[in-house]
Amino acid sequence: MISKTELRSELRARRAELAHAHPDFARDVAEHVAALNIADGSVVGGYVAIGDEADPHIILKKLTLQNCALAFPRVAAKDEPLIFHRWTPGQNFQRGTYDIPEPLKDWPLAYPKILLVPLLSFDTNGHRLGYGGGYYDRTLDFLRANSTVRAIGVAYAGQEVKALPREGHDHPLDAVITENGVREFRR
Repeated sequence: MISKTELRSELRARRAELAHAHPDFARDVAEHVAALNIADGSVVGGYVAIGDEADPHIILKKLTLQNCALAFPRVAAKDEPLIFHRWTPGQNFQRGTYDIPEPLKDWPLAYPKILLVPLLSFDTNGHRLGYGGGYYDRTLDFLRANSTVRAIGVAYAGQEVKALPREGHDHPLDAVITENGVREFRR
C-alpha cells in the first residue's frame, strides 16, 4: 500500500497537470456557485490560492454580490486550528506561515458557517487528502464543536479518486465544487 507521503507527491503532480490544462478554471468553477445554495449574508471562509491550487477567487467575488462576508485563515500556531479574520475590500494580506497570504492579527475575528477548503484530492465519498498539517481538520473540529459548518472542497474534477486513506480525525467534505459542477455528500 502506498504511503500518504507518496500519495501526496503523486497527487501534487496530478494537480499541477490539471492546473496547466485548465487555465480558465477560476472562471469555469464560479459558473456553478449558485448550485451551492449559500444563503445571502453568510460568513464564508475562503482562501487565497497558492501555486496550482484550485482558485476560488471568482467564487468569492460572486458571494460578495450576495452580501456574504468573507473571512480568511491565519495560522496562529502549529497543531492549532486556523483562526479566521473578516476581510474588507482593499485590505492587503501579509505573508505568513508557510509563506501563505494571511490576514493581519488585528482584523476582526470571524466564525464561518461555510468553509471553502483547498485539497490535493477527494474521493467518491467526500473524503479529502490535504497537505498533511491537519489544519483544516482541527479547524473543522473547533468550528463544528460550536456550530454547524458546511465544508466545501474546491477542486479540479480530475482530482477525484475512488478512495483515499483516512484516519479518525479526518473530516469529510459536505460538498465539492469543480469546473463540472457541485456534488453533495450525504452524511
